[in-house]
Amino acid sequence: MLFSHISRWPQLKILMTGALTSANFLNLGSLATAQSLDPPVAPAQTATSNADYCFTTPAQVTEKNRLRSAALSPDPAAKQRYRQYIYQSGQALLNCRQQSWLKTQAIWIRMYPCDSKPGAVDELLDRMVEKGYNQVYLATFYAGRVLLPQANNPTTWPSVLDTKSVQNTDLLADVIRKGRERGIKVYAWMYSLNFGSNYGLYPNHESAFNINGRNEKSWFVGREGDQSPDAGGPNSILFVNPYSEQAKNDFNLMLTEVLKRRPDGVLFDYIRYPRGQGAQSVAANVKDLWIYGPDARQGFEAMAQNNKASELIKTFLTNGDVQANEVTAIDASFPDEKDPLWVGRSARPTELKMTPQKRAELYNRELWQLAVGYAGEGVVKFLSDATSLAQRYGVPAGAVFFPEGNNAVGKGYDSRLQRWNRFPRNIEWHPMAYAICGQSKCIEDQVTKMMTAASSSGTPVIPALAGAWGRTFENRPSLEVQMDGIRRSSPGLSAISHFSYSWQEPASDSIRSSCRLLR
Repeated sequence: MLFSHISRWPQLKILMTGALTSANFLNLGSLATAQSLDPPVAPAQTATSNADYCFTTPAQVTEKNRLRSAALSPDPAAKQRYRQYIYQSGQALLNCRQQSWLKTQAIWIRMYPCDSKPGAVDELLDRMVEKGYNQVYLATFYAGRVLLPQANNPTTWPSVLDTKSVQNTDLLADVIRKGRERGIKVYAWMYSLNFGSNYGLYPNHESAFNINGRNEKSWFVGREGDQSPDAGGPNSILFVNPYSEQAKNDFNLMLTEVLKRRPDGVLFDYIRYPRGQGAQSVAANVKDLWIYGPDARQGFEAMAQNNKASELIKTFLTNGDVQANEVTAIDASFPDEKDPLWVGRSARPTELKMTPQKRAELYNRELWQLAVGYAGEGVVKFLSDATSLAQRYGVPAGAVFFPEGNNAVGKGYDSRLQRWNRFPRNIEWHPMAYAICGQSKCIEDQVTKMMTAASSSGTPVIPALAGAWGRTFENRPSLEVQMDGIRRSSPGLSAISHFSYSWQEPASDSIRSSCRLLR
């Protein structure tokens, strides 16, 4: 049969063998990985390995490769034999997944210009089936480029396919179509608030940048939080502010073009602020927050409901806090007003009896919480608006996030302010369970935390695991060891994704990314 199962499930083995015999798949074999440019690695033996990974045997991989090569010829019969084979292997994968506890096994992958060559997408998607993946999360907007045809790209960003010889190639539509031929769902994976360095090359986009109270812009070199004179170069990272009307309009135009290709889903990544380095990885003062851009600041100041509140908010933003003498001066400027009022704050009869120093301390605490809440809510609103647009097209949406991205840290907060606990509940949650402790326990704990948080609303949780098959990766256990632990600790989970193809097959990814097309 095409997918190997363990002998302790004889009734399943009979069922699967019978189904595949009728489809002329009679090559039985032991579990092995698909052939690749990288050395094949057999999965480690775990409680779930043989039953649930749905790997294709080496003999069938060889046969599929032969049929695919033959299908590149003009021979119609060869093309038909290949199409029939990929349909049958897709049905076998579907059957295998239906019998497995793991109904969905997904992988994250980027496409490159040379993937537009004849047969390249077919080869790549065949590898996905061979490794048991029935969903692909396809990088559609990343590194300041979008996976739209160069000749039909009305967005602000350049196309991934920037070569004239393939200017009409719609690689996104091709992958979606060819994925469905194999029973693979293809999601558009999109960097959301990370617009990439290309966006910053236009002077009229500067109003969309994140700006903090030190007048630093969220345009980094190499890694997030690294301020450098080279910011704005080709390798830089550019985050935009979620309150920027221009950023929202540009993003929604691009998202609309993606949704017209009707992907099976859309995943919004980088739904957060950048993470600073060192001490700046914690936001502990209002000047650490990225709310000083024109739209963001205007929106925060507009939360004031009387003159006293307006002056206090402006003072707080400018100075980082409010002093007792400033409270006294504001009282004198507006003698007809009693308490300062802003959104969510009501009058307090005893407040004016407090000393100016005590009132300053009170206002600083309250304004800090107001500012943190406002900053975090901008991210949530950006996600909600993007989700609504996707759902209007009938495309399911999901959010990708760090489980620790909303943590309180000391007297401050994780600078990413990724308030996933306030994300919409009618979407998929894709937490990045990337914890490192040399074993799977800390990863299992992250997944359990997410399952508990989502349980009351029934929000689907599809954790992303970092790693590779059959070997440790950056002090994380192999994927099969991680999944085995998660199956035991979170028995209600039925979907997992693996980040990423480039980590599993670095040689293949390197060749594809370095390939150059003739112009």
